[in-house]
Amino acid sequence: PAQSNEPSTPEFTRQTSTRKKVLASRFSEEQIQPGTPEPVEGREHAYVQTELYLEEISDLVIEVDEECQTDEFLDRPPTPLFIPAKTGKDVETQIEEGELFDFDIEVKPILEVLIGKTVEQALLEVMEEEELAQLWSHQRAFAELRNAEFAELQRLEEQDRRIREEKERRRLEHLEKLRKQKETAEKIAARAFAQRYLADLIPSVFNNLHDSGFFYDPVERAIETEFLPWLMSEVEETLQRKILGRTMLDSLIRTVVEQRLDEFSRPPPPEQTEEPAEEPKPTDEVPQVSGESDAADQPVAEQEETGQPVADEQPSDSQLEESDQAETDDLETE
Repeated sequence: PAQSNEPSTPEFTRQTSTRKKVLASRFSEEQIQPGTPEPVEGREHAYVQTELYLEEISDLVIEVDEECQTDEFLDRPPTPLFIPAKTGKDVETQIEEGELFDFDIEVKPILEVLIGKTVEQALLEVMEEEELAQLWSHQRAFAELRNAEFAELQRLEEQDRRIREEKERRRLEHLEKLRKQKETAEKIAARAFAQRYLADLIPSVFNNLHDSGFFYDPVERAIETEFLPWLMSEVEETLQRKILGRTMLDSLIRTVVEQRLDEFSRPPPPEQTEEPAEEPKPTDEVPQVSGESDAADQPVAEQEETGQPVADEQPSDSQLEESDQAETDDLETE
């Protein structure tokens, strides 16, 4: 009978579906919440209270079933007007007839003043609007004139800029032309100076190189480096041989003279004592005879010792030196 009395309205249906959804979400949360795992063998779980406030724990949970039937939601009544409580005391004033002002009489001057002020203000506003319109027209004319003058100024500035740029370009071109002319003149002068400077440079360089010995005659160089040293060595060897021969000849002459001197200085044998006294005359002049005999026997002694022909007369040392110098000069000349 309770269900038959429930009205089937959309609001009630919406509340019922909402309640079902809430219950379903709670049931799903309870199902989703993980439980405590089973204890291992030989142990068991102990329920310990961890809340801040102690509660009675009983094995049997008290359960009570209750029901209630609610009516359909009614509209909220309008909120009554708030009237504050009365405070203070009531006071009244008695106004007699004639004490208040007459509206027609008292208000007319005020109204005339207000209307006059309003009209005056309106006239001032109209004059101000006309003045502003005039000012705006003058401002527009001035702006147009200023824009025209600004455009003309820009045109003149652009023209002046183009003229300056053209002038600067012409000046730079003229400077570049002068620089190129100067550079060309310097190049021509340098080329002429180089030609004049280098005209005698190559011959002088070749002369210096030739004087320094870089350019030489192979025959002359061969003669100077090979033939002349060989010739001088041969001449020196020949002179050494001549000096050695003279030394040996002098020693031989000295030996022969000493032997002759010893022979002539000995006393004569007994069989020669009976010879005439005129013959020993040469013995009295032993030094002279020894010198002459040395000069006479020198070719024989030299021929005997050296096995070479000897001249009849031995030249002096000065003559030998002159002859050696003449031979040396002849060899150098050759």
